[in-house]
Amino acid sequence: MKRIDCCGMTCPKPVLAAKEAVERYPDRLIEVRVDNEASRENVARFFKSQGWEVSVNEVDRGVWTVTGAPPTCEMGMGDLADPSGPGARGHGSSTGQKILVFIPSNRMGRGDDELGARLMANFISTLKEMGGDLWRIVLVNSGVRLAVEGSGVLEDLRGLEEAGVSILVCGTCLDFYGLLKDKAVGETTNMLDIITSMQLASKVIRI
Repeated sequence: MKRIDCCGMTCPKPVLAAKEAVERYPDRLIEVRVDNEASRENVARFFKSQGWEVSVNEVDRGVWTVTGAPPTCEMGMGDLADPSGPGARGHGSSTGQKILVFIPSNRMGRGDDELGARLMANFISTLKEMGGDLWRIVLVNSGVRLAVEGSGVLEDLRGLEEAGVSILVCGTCLDFYGLLKDKAVGETTNMLDIITSMQLASKVIRI
């Protein structure tokens, strides 16, 4: 087993460490030790995206070990994820486009905050008009507030997710605002996922 201590590291460093370990030791168990919830979720999801089985154990208060096992290593965890990775499903675009919408705020534009919130709500509710071309939504900074309990657009986002749109919510941002436990839609993500998503998208729309 390859053990990596990532305590004290902020995202995306633990995920990058896990990625490097997977590349160097593709046939070995890899255990990553982390001390924040965002890193715990992101490392586990990274292992799953590679088709690895995952086990998460809390070894101390606020400290976890995330262990990944490659398909060549029998581990019996029963938590094998879709090897196509997070949010790989989609509407089935007729044009072949994969549009990523990048939302860094819970308000649209600058000026009056109330107006900005209304515009954002209208925007989210109208996104479905993109049809199958809408592939992924990425929420960062205060944009993560759109995906938590009490958000006025929560049902719209849930509808999009149920229709096959991938929604990635920045774990570092959720942690900064103290909202990790309040996330109600989407998958907790990290900067590596965001950068990779931008590379895979045929078009990126920034709000």
